Parts: sequence; structure tokens; C-alpha cells
Amino acid sequence: MKRTTLSLIAAATALAAVTGFAALTAPDGSVSVGAKAPAKLPVERSSLLCPAPSSSELAETDYTSYTPGSTGSGSSTAAASAAPATAQLKAAPTAATPGGTTAKKPGAAKAPATVTQPGKPVAAEANGPTAPALTGSATGGLAPGWTVQQTTVVTAGGARGLLGVTCTAPDTDFWFPAASTAKGRQDYVHLTNPDDSAAVADIELYGPEGVLKSQLTEGIPVPAHSTVPVLLSTLTGDAPAADLTVHVTTRSGRVGAVVGAADDKLGSDWLPASADPAGTAVLPGIPADATSVRLVAYAPGENDAELKIQLVGETGTIVPASAQSLHVKSGMTAAVDLPDLTRGETGSLLLTPSDPKKSTPFVAALRVTRGKGDKQEVAFIPATAAIGTRATVADNRAAGSTLSLTAPGEAAQVKVTASAGTGGGTPVSKTVTVKAGTTTEVTDLVPAGLKGSYALTVEPVSGGPVHASRLLAVQEDGIPMFTVQTLVDDRGMVAVPTAKQDLSVLDD
Repeated sequence: MKRTTLSLIAAATALAAVTGFAALTAPDGSVSVGAKAPAKLPVERSSLLCPAPSSSELAETDYTSYTPGSTGSGSSTAAASAAPATAQLKAAPTAATPGGTTAKKPGAAKAPATVTQPGKPVAAEANGPTAPALTGSATGGLAPGWTVQQTTVVTAGGARGLLGVTCTAPDTDFWFPAASTAKGRQDYVHLTNPDDSAAVADIELYGPEGVLKSQLTEGIPVPAHSTVPVLLSTLTGDAPAADLTVHVTTRSGRVGAVVGAADDKLGSDWLPASADPAGTAVLPGIPADATSVRLVAYAPGENDAELKIQLVGETGTIVPASAQSLHVKSGMTAAVDLPDLTRGETGSLLLTPSDPKKSTPFVAALRVTRGKGDKQEVAFIPATAAIGTRATVADNRAAGSTLSLTAPGEAAQVKVTASAGTGGGTPVSKTVTVKAGTTTEVTDLVPAGLKGSYALTVEPVSGGPVHASRLLAVQEDGIPMFTVQTLVDDRGMVAVPTAKQDLSVLDD
């Protein structure tokens, strides 16, 4: 008798399109993967999480949601679904914080942006302190490359600033160098759970002398579809640390994590997670008029990291005179100021082993300041991986948006596309060449007839790896407010292995 036909190949393909993982198991229990290169297919579901924007009554928040069109590597999903494509965010209530204090519950807010078709960004507003954290997902043709930008302007008070963050995908491990518990700083790590079951998170703090004695940092519950903001200074009784590395992991479930940093004198912004620990790092898009740049790094392994510091500028790569290297002791946070770093030229920081034969994994981030005196503003640039297949950043404006592209090794070409605007406009594209060892600015790519804001998408064409970031700047009462978002691969495509043999029919 024949068994019911079972297509393991189709099942694995569908799994890979959703999660990025697939394996084919033969009847004897062995895993069979073909020798052919895996096919790349679009994902069928993407998840994103946005933190609660601000506690300020003056906060004005814009959300921009966008899904690019097909990359050309596969125009249909791996396993077609009868359900219509969706891309929507929903409010996530604030749960109890460690120590038993219940945070203020968010009130009513305007529904966040909902994408209805690829290639057309949509925008929404949610002002004031009641704007909640958001969780959401995109399915079908709206899933590949779905991107949401959250941008908040606070004109006065301790949270003053332009705060921007690309809403993050859930994960289980995050590193945040450049956090702080110093006097005058209030840093919160926001933990948001997108799933139907509770997650449990741990937070570790590392200062210049190593791990900080902490309390209430283990087994932090994050209820389903909720967010938990944790004030870092309440987690330790040690002396305040100006430079701190925060490590967030989960024991169960997954979360989105981002640090909200507010400085009484320098304003506020979001600190996104650094790229995973690696032996080299690129921190792209330091503005040309930066008045202060501080590098913070941490080595999580057993060995110290001796790092060579280089600036990849518009005309080439140099070793800055102010600081040529940084020694990072194992398990300790190290920091160094880089005065007069850019000298009026946009650049990116390149960190490599001082001895190429001794590569030690580390994480890093920059605290960047523009302006002087009481008109200063702060932003953060974490180490970021090179763009893979494609990367997108939303909420670009006709004025004040600068895309930085860095080729730390060999020269490269990328295709940059400006989408239609949220209120109208015609998309435009151009190919940009980035010379070896340089950083190139793109400021003139704006959709024809633009109304509203638009998205920028970067796709590698040829050459070496490219790292990218977007600076968004506005002037407010003489303060040069700005925020920098690094571009990471949009996870729109997934590699699906090819089976050696067809296991779709099994006989007795």
C-alpha cells in the first residue's frame, strides 16, 4: 500500500522562506543536502519591533513603513499562500519593570503605518507620551525587506533631541557599547516581546573595570506582546560609569532590544545594537561637522583586543593623529576620544587588529556630538556589517538626509533607489561608485515630484563589501539636531538548500 504523498522538499522550502533555515531528513535520519548552491527565495514573514518613542509631552513621532519591490532574485514566494499579504504594527502595552514598579500605561494613539503595496511608503503620527511600543509582522509579498523607521522630535526638556531608530527584528543576543550610568545620563534598555508566550531576559553590565555588581538583572520577564523599559542605573550599586557595555540575552523566547540614551546637556537618541563580535569593525557615516567623537569598545572573549584606528574619508584612509590605537582588555569596556577626527570631511571609522595575526572579536560604537555650548546634540553609530543582498532606510526628507557609503577594502558599485514619496512622487535610481578605502556621500537622489518622505534602498552591484548609514538632520532653535541609522541587510531573501534525492513519495 502506498503512503500518502509527502513532499519534504516543499515543506523544507516553505520553512526556509519563513525562518531562513531548512534541512531535509532521509528515512534513516541522515541529513541530505545537495551539492548545488542554495537557491535564494523571498521570505514569507518578517517581524519588527519599535520601542515606546518618548515620555515627553512635547514628543512628535513619525512612523514610515516601507517594503521594496522584488530584488530580481526570485519574484514569487517559496510557498504561495492563499491569504492576502499584510504589513501592520500594533500597540504593545508597557509591563512591570524590574523591582515591581509598573510603568505608565499608554493611552490612545493614532494607528501606526500599514503598508498596502511594495514600493509605496506610508506614514503615520503618534504624538505625546502616550505613544506606545509597537510589535508587528509582514506576510506574503510585503514581507521581503519590510522596514519601519520611527523618528521623534522633542524640542525641550531632558529628552530634547531628534531621536531616530530603524525598528528591529527580534533576537536572543544584543550588545550595546556606549551606554552609560553617569550623572546626567538616563539610559533605558527597552525589551519588547512580539510573541504569544512570555520571554525571559538577562542583562549584564560591563564597565572599565569589568563586570558591574548588579541586581534584578537575571530572569527579567517580558510578557507576550508587551514591552519592559529598564533604567540601567537601577541595576547596579557600583559607582556611575561614563562608558558602559550592555549585554542582553534571553533564556527563553526572543525580544527586540534598543537603548534609549538621554543626556542633560547633549540631548537624546537611540543606541542600536552593535554588529556581532568580530575581529574588524566599520562604523559608517560620521558627519563632517562632528565636534566630538568618542569610541567605546568591549572584548567579550578571553583575550585582549589591540585595535588599529583608521578614518575612511572622502579621499582615502588615514590614521588619525589624535588616537592611533585602542587597547581593549578582556571583559572590560575601553573608550577613547577622537578630537578633530573628520576635519570637515564625512568619514567612517575602521577598526582592525594592530597585529593581523592576532584577531580578537570585539563590539564597538561611537558617541557623536554636533554643535557647541548649550546648542549640542548627540547621536550614536554602532559597528555595522556590510550590506548583503539589499538594505533600506525609510523617512528620508528632501533636505537634511545624507547617505554615506563606505568601501573599506576594494572599490565597489551599488545601485541606490529613492522610492516614491509618502504623498506622491516618481522613484529614481542611480549607480554609485565607491573608490577603494573611501567614503562617498549621496545627497542629491530625491524622487521627482516628491511629496512627503521617501525610502532609500541600496543594492550591491559589483566589487567589495559596502557599509552604509543615513544621517537625518533638522535645525531646532539653533540646535543642530540629528540622528544616524546604519543600514543592515533587510533579510528579504533566504538560501534554500537543494535535496540530493526526491523524497516526496515513500512506499511500504
